[in-house]
Amino acid sequence: MNKRLLAILAAIGATTIYGVNHTIAKGIMPHYVQPFGFIILRVLGAAILFWLISPFGPKERIDPKDYLRMLICALLGMALNMLVFFKGLSLSTPINSAVLITTTPIVVLILSAVILKEKISGRKIIGITIGLLGALGLILFGTEVRQDAPNIPLGNFLIFLNSMFYGSYLVLVKILISKYHPFTFMKWLFSLGVLICLPFGYQEFMEISWNTLPFEAYFGIGFVILGTTFCTYLFNIFALTQLKASTLSAFVYVQPLVGITYAVFTGQDTMTTIKIIAGCFVLIGVYLSSKRPKRQLQEG
Repeated sequence: MNKRLLAILAAIGATTIYGVNHTIAKGIMPHYVQPFGFIILRVLGAAILFWLISPFGPKERIDPKDYLRMLICALLGMALNMLVFFKGLSLSTPINSAVLITTTPIVVLILSAVILKEKISGRKIIGITIGLLGALGLILFGTEVRQDAPNIPLGNFLIFLNSMFYGSYLVLVKILISKYHPFTFMKWLFSLGVLICLPFGYQEFMEISWNTLPFEAYFGIGFVILGTTFCTYLFNIFALTQLKASTLSAFVYVQPLVGITYAVFTGQDTMTTIKIIAGCFVLIGVYLSSKRPKRQLQEG
């Protein structure tokens, strides 16, 4: 099996885990663990796991000139995106989350144009506009009332911010991936993530009542740490060694399918007209903005 195929399988595995995570993480927050406290568990658990496996990789030192980029990547990919996503998910619903997360490829496209000076065609501009209209539709008109979703519009906005932060991370991290082994890279990134997130989540982390947590809460926490954080970031880092950032971001299309199916199947969410219409806008926009001309299909 060649590395490119393995990278594709890793990307599919990561986005499938993310799709299920919308419902599993929502089931934990905020009843058992508050969102920012959950982030401390994520980054601390992942940092420990990456340090444990780092001896199996090469011994590398980070070039001092990469310190600033490492810090920015940790801020975007291991702190801000997680903080706003989990806070948004605690305020919104799994289906809204699964739909809004698909705006990541649009963010990557815009940032690639700004940072990497890539040209944006008319079709992609139309796609970006349609996709953003769908996202705005969920943010502005997601007014259903649910006890476990106290502020859906604000939650949707925060989830959209997560796409912006994570999309920025995918663009900026590509340079570092070509220089360092994934184990080296991730152990330092998550270590920085712990330091950045600690001021935000320390109090909520200390409020976790471990003695009263039921089994499903422990299972959910374990899934988020081992699956949603450790495995997915490792899978995505490996995928980035073989695929372009824009190609990897396109795998986010799978998330709504997995996320919505799992949420409805487990009874954690229901479909509404606004979710269907807005979701269609987002997916059409993402498709138009990410679709490349036939002559470029063999490059990514």
